[in-house]
Amino acid sequence: MTTAWKNTPTKTIDVGGTSFAYRELGEPGGVPVVFLHHLTAVLDDWDPRVLDGVAAKHHVIAFDNRGVGGTGGRVPTDVSQMGADAIAFIRALGYDKVDLIGFSLGGGVAQMVALQAPDLVRRMVLAGTGPRGGGGIWKMPFIVGGAYAKAFVSRKDPRHFLFFPRTAEGKKAANAYFARLAERTSDLDIPISRQAGIAQVRAITSAGLHRADDLSQIKVPVLVANGDNDLMVSSEHSRDMAARLPDSRLRIYPASGHGGVFQYHHEFVPEVLDFLGAK
Repeated sequence: MTTAWKNTPTKTIDVGGTSFAYRELGEPGGVPVVFLHHLTAVLDDWDPRVLDGVAAKHHVIAFDNRGVGGTGGRVPTDVSQMGADAIAFIRALGYDKVDLIGFSLGGGVAQMVALQAPDLVRRMVLAGTGPRGGGGIWKMPFIVGGAYAKAFVSRKDPRHFLFFPRTAEGKKAANAYFARLAERTSDLDIPISRQAGIAQVRAITSAGLHRADDLSQIKVPVLVANGDNDLMVSSEHSRDMAARLPDSRLRIYPASGHGGVFQYHHEFVPEVLDFLGAK
């Protein structure tokens, strides 16, 4: 199987009458690692160094959830339903055990998968994310709106302002990140629609106002990672989440924000491989 994210083909599978778009790489066999992505992201927004790095040792699957990118249907405005859709996709592929790597909104969805289908998950990585009911997450639309305004004025992608600190090193890391995203030049995904983006923001806002989940129900090992100054999801939420999970390890990257795992991909990938391979 192709082991480079920049040229692995896009596939589709019917899930209850809806066509889901996905890509996979790495050698099949064992427990696959399923990636769940951030607000407004499609398949092309995954950092190739992270996907290729994990695929060097594992079978990797990344997909567009319902209503996102090349997947049909409409984005639900509730992370619980997003989790149910992810479960349906995984089961449609024929798997009864997976590892999950969820980034940002994807980390919230991963938690829903683990709570709704505990037997499905072996290990889980939650990056740049926090627990449902986390205080302040309801402010996300205002933070994102401000970044989009800055992006419009400067003609840059909003992630320059949301994912990376506006320091010399942060700007350098952001430019390198976008250069990596540009490595794929064909068989590109469909950009997220306006309706889908708005629905995702509503789901995040609702999750922030929701009662807190009982994370003690998640018994599987969890690696929690974030930057030390995450503007979108306070780094304190990651610390709180790790403390509430029965079997967790916490990694906070210095001088970084929401995209800390991409800024420090050279450290994050080995740590993920070590975590997934632990007995």
